[in-house]
Amino acid sequence: MRREEMLAKLRERSRPDAIPWDIAVIGGGATGMGVAVDAASRGLSVALVEAHDFGKGTSSRSTKLVHGGVRYLEQGNVPLVMSALKERGLLRQNAPHLVRDLAFVVPNYSWWEAPFYGIGLKLYDLLAGKYGFGASKLLSREETLERLPSLEPEELRGGVIYYDGQFDDARLLVHLAMTAAEHGAAVVNYCAAERLLRDADGYINGLAARDGETGEEFIIRARVVVNATGVFTDTVRKMVDPDAEELVVTSQGIHLVFDRSFLKAESALMVPRTSDGRVLFVIPWHGHAVAGTTDTPVDAPELEPRALDEEIEFILETAGRYLSRQPTRADVLSVYVGLRPLVKGDGKTSALSRDHLIHVDPSGLLTITGGKWTTYRHMAEDCVDHAITLGRLNEAPCATKMLHIHGYMENAEDLGSLAVYGADATAIQALAASDAQLAKQLHPALPVIGAEIVWAAREEMSRTVEDALARRTRALFLNAKAAMEMARPAAELLAAELGRDAAWIEEQTVAFCRLAEQYRVS
Repeated sequence: MRREEMLAKLRERSRPDAIPWDIAVIGGGATGMGVAVDAASRGLSVALVEAHDFGKGTSSRSTKLVHGGVRYLEQGNVPLVMSALKERGLLRQNAPHLVRDLAFVVPNYSWWEAPFYGIGLKLYDLLAGKYGFGASKLLSREETLERLPSLEPEELRGGVIYYDGQFDDARLLVHLAMTAAEHGAAVVNYCAAERLLRDADGYINGLAARDGETGEEFIIRARVVVNATGVFTDTVRKMVDPDAEELVVTSQGIHLVFDRSFLKAESALMVPRTSDGRVLFVIPWHGHAVAGTTDTPVDAPELEPRALDEEIEFILETAGRYLSRQPTRADVLSVYVGLRPLVKGDGKTSALSRDHLIHVDPSGLLTITGGKWTTYRHMAEDCVDHAITLGRLNEAPCATKMLHIHGYMENAEDLGSLAVYGADATAIQALAASDAQLAKQLHPALPVIGAEIVWAAREEMSRTVEDALARRTRALFLNAKAAMEMARPAAELLAAELGRDAAWIEEQTVAFCRLAEQYRVS
């Protein structure tokens, strides 16, 4: 997947006499990329533009879970839970190199918790049907501590174990982009949609986008334009109608990352009810422990949201109640913050539905918003079905239920830290074997090697140090200080691949370190 080739596709069809694209997508997160994969795999022509990098926003900042949503079951939203559990199963089936089973333990410190949560999780198992990941069961006190030896033992009565899925969100997104490209879609990062185009009757029939690197403008005519910009949904809609009623409200969730010693197990901890009405997870991820999340209403979305002190203290305090070792601010290796696009409704954000919404403006702009990572495929199918009707496109059935995502590989865990690359891992290993410098880790605290940075530039459209260390590898999300120390060697490797000079290396190193400071807790 090479950016120059993607730009060439846009350029070729920017001519006034060129055939319009079937679908143009604005937004390169989970939803937009899902639409691109679905439409392209049906044989439709697709152009997708993203103003920043793929997954720069919400889609790289999740809790790293592919799940039905135990909390949504408590809210009574059984259809959403059933849909998500089915999609969880399909995602594991289609991307086994990125999605794996994970055992979750709910500790019980009161007599009523075991039967209460045990019954709820049996229903969760039942709703999963043939897509189940494993049966839940009650655990004795000893079994609970065996599963989670880092758990606070005082007054512990036992626990309940159930199974859900875990994934690497940004890596899945990159592989979705590669899947879309393999099916003929043009997907371009750092290419912002600047204005929407209209036909003689005033209906949207395309967009103008500008390459952030060269300033070149592309006229992308399309039979349908899809707005899949997440928390920025209403910003795009107001490009058409400044008075458009807002569809989305935004909430913020933060995650704290610790050394794995805080969770000496392959199982995750799940606290089903915190003081703010949410669920708290502490999960093993890439050799670390991730604790989250919060739910804080946000007035206006930002590209780089920041954690509030009270959110940090809330997670430290809540996790500390359940862990035998109390985490402190000094133990936090990284803090990352994600924004949720929630379909507008009444009540507090934690109670709003995670269902998705498809909306067609009077101008013909098709918007898809809401939802969650787990249901991205189903959302995309729904959106493309609507686009086919709206744009009078060729009818073709959805192909993504059985579509292997790029990198598909069973038993990828045998590849160690390269497992998330799946079938691409052999090419990265070959790069490392060809040059001893590329086989070296960039930092002793993380397993990232130079070959991964070269691969990110050559095959995954990584254009900056941030792309390489935040999303192609997960260094920034795992250990911000270590990532800062990796910035210059990563910049040097990228510069050699992208044809950049010493000034660019310096600029990228400084810019990344400035950004990474926001991921540190002082």
